[in-house]
Amino acid sequence: MGIGFACPALAQKIDSPQVKTSNGIVQGVVETSGIHSFKGIPYAQPPVGDLRWKEPQSPKNWKGVLHTDHFGPQAMQAPIYSDMMFRSNGKSEDCLYLNVWTPAKSPKEALPVLVYFYGGGFQAGDGSEYRYDGESMSKRGIVAVTINYRLGIFGFFAHPELTKESPHQSSGNYGLMDQHAALLWVQKNIAAFGGDPKRVTIAGESAGSQSVSAQIASPLSKGLFNGAIAESGSVVGSYQVVPLDIAEGNGAQFAASIGAASLADLRKIPADSLLKLSGKSHFHVDVDGYFFPQSPKAIFDNGLQMHVPLLAGWNSAENDYHSIFGNDSTSVQNYKNALTKQYGDHADDVFALYPATNSDEVKQAATDLASDNFIVLNTWKFIDMQSKTGGKPVYNYIFGRVRQPVAGFKQPAMGASHSSEIEYALGNLSTNKAYTWTDDDYKVSDTMESYFANFIKTSDPNGQGLPVWNSFNDATQQAMWIDVISKPIPIKNPKRFTIMDGIVAK
Repeated sequence: MGIGFACPALAQKIDSPQVKTSNGIVQGVVETSGIHSFKGIPYAQPPVGDLRWKEPQSPKNWKGVLHTDHFGPQAMQAPIYSDMMFRSNGKSEDCLYLNVWTPAKSPKEALPVLVYFYGGGFQAGDGSEYRYDGESMSKRGIVAVTINYRLGIFGFFAHPELTKESPHQSSGNYGLMDQHAALLWVQKNIAAFGGDPKRVTIAGESAGSQSVSAQIASPLSKGLFNGAIAESGSVVGSYQVVPLDIAEGNGAQFAASIGAASLADLRKIPADSLLKLSGKSHFHVDVDGYFFPQSPKAIFDNGLQMHVPLLAGWNSAENDYHSIFGNDSTSVQNYKNALTKQYGDHADDVFALYPATNSDEVKQAATDLASDNFIVLNTWKFIDMQSKTGGKPVYNYIFGRVRQPVAGFKQPAMGASHSSEIEYALGNLSTNKAYTWTDDDYKVSDTMESYFANFIKTSDPNGQGLPVWNSFNDATQQAMWIDVISKPIPIKNPKRFTIMDGIVAK
């Protein structure tokens, strides 16, 4: 059974599209736009009890019809980010669900597929967030999927006992393995929703972008997708993926700090309690020997990653200049003092890369440096390495549109802030009520979403009515500037990346 109605008697009932998946029948709804949506489909067994800190297990079959008309629970997380607006019904350790939006009325349509990973620092986020809604992209002829994956201690906890019990002698990276399991589910089931499993593009922002680079690097995901979009972030460059022994040590130290003598003790702790106990701890992506058989950098250096086309970039002001020198005045001397404090003997080299002669220039230079430190450098590193060893075209963008907040909200002063491109790229401006959207904003959104949709369909962002976007190469160092007037531009002082990459590596 593909997309269709429950039975002939219900042929006029608009809220009952049904699809037969490999585990059973799901029944979704028809949105007012005509798009069919299916929310809260389980793609793995609940990772609870003895399955806490194990790679995701295949979902169990169900009988009858599963009503997928509401989002599944969000992963366990604290309320860290004020800009996250969830539609899910609370949080739970039982969180491995995904959502599908499809324009297809028949499984024979074989439409391109987008699988989107949310951001949130591997600590927060959810596939139900308004900004990730798949309906707009689906109206462009794409089957859109968002997924939930485990976060924080539930998704990235490593421990010697976990490594010992694992058939792969690994631990950590459960959240990344959740994403991998969702991609396996897509391969098995997306054709029934009218999607083409041979034309899957993965995408994500921030931690979701880091996830995209991780999936490209992992040998587990080879063959599960044929294109990638990365918005601000990767697991190479300035991002630190820790060795397994370090991650295990951190996990053992945490267990000792809460008086848990064994893995069994840790698994008995209620999810809410464990979330609170881990509130001041941070658990990292690690080189576990299984998902990552070696460091992501080594994988990219040796060309062992997936060779797929990549569209990737960053925003013009990913971080604020205050992160460089706090609330001190923006004098040139204070700027130099801050660089000395942070970079020591390399301070003069950094100042030469981000120079300033007055207060206004200090603000811009410090914004550029803060943005590079935060996420631009590792995004560039991903772009650079994939272009050199990935064997397929890479398209680089810089997003420059500054949102206009409604009264009472602080306006970013120096450019497009981190995560501000998401609603533009996925066509969801109207879902965010914190900003006053103008015709120009909708123009920018149409441009960016068109580039994304074209890439998902053809592995090339170019299309009718859009400025020509040439692929990235080391010689030209060009990016597509996305704003009211979008155009290709030379990357500002590209040598800063290679020099800063060397400084960070030390």
